Order: sequence, then C-alpha cells, then structure tokens
Amino acid sequence: MQSIPVDTGRLGVLRCAIAPEAKITNSETQEVKRDRDGNPVWTVAVTVRQDGRRISVIEIAVSGQPRGIEEGQILKVTGLTAFMWAMGDRHGVSFRADAITPVHGTPVQTKGGEA
Repeated sequence: MQSIPVDTGRLGVLRCAIAPEAKITNSETQEVKRDRDGNPVWTVAVTVRQDGRRISVIEIAVSGQPRGIEEGQILKVTGLTAFMWAMGDRHGVSFRADAITPVHGTPVQTKGGEA
C-alpha cells in the first residue's frame, strides 16, 4: 500500500464534521479495530475547504481516542498520511493521522445553528 504524506497547511480550515467514533471491524460482534500496538483505532470525519472551494469530508483514522473534540470545532491534524488502496474492482484513498486535537478557543456550532 502506497503512503503519501499530506501537508495539512495547504488544506485550509479543518473542522470536525462527526465527533470521534470507534472503528468497528466486525458489525456483528462490535469488535473495535486495533493498531499494531493493540491501541483502539478511532475515526473522525473532518471537513476540508481550500480557498473557497467546495467542502469535502474525509474520514481520518487515529490510534487512541481523541479527547475534547466536538462537532463544529476547528482541528489540528498532525502527521496526516493518505493511503491508496484497492480490493478487486474497488479502490480509494484512506487517511490516517498521528494525532487529532481541537484548536481551543474556536466556536462550536450548536444544533440551533448559533455558536
């Protein structure tokens, strides 16, 4: 699997779209995926918007549960890497980070739409 380091400084504002969720490997047993060291893997859906372009949402995996992240917060993503994958006729890109942390002092969007 080819890995490509991603320069997060060029991605614009990174904002939490869906709060951290444990990555499930087996929906029947609800088994949580683990990394090589045995730590649980979590995913965070993050919005990316460059220079006024359309917003894209990427799902980023990270080892260990990210703390203090809420939907709407601006995030700092450290060590982001993209992985190209293919399985049969399906293919895509997965993302993994060393850490995902909230940028403190940023407004969090409430369900009513106000910060």
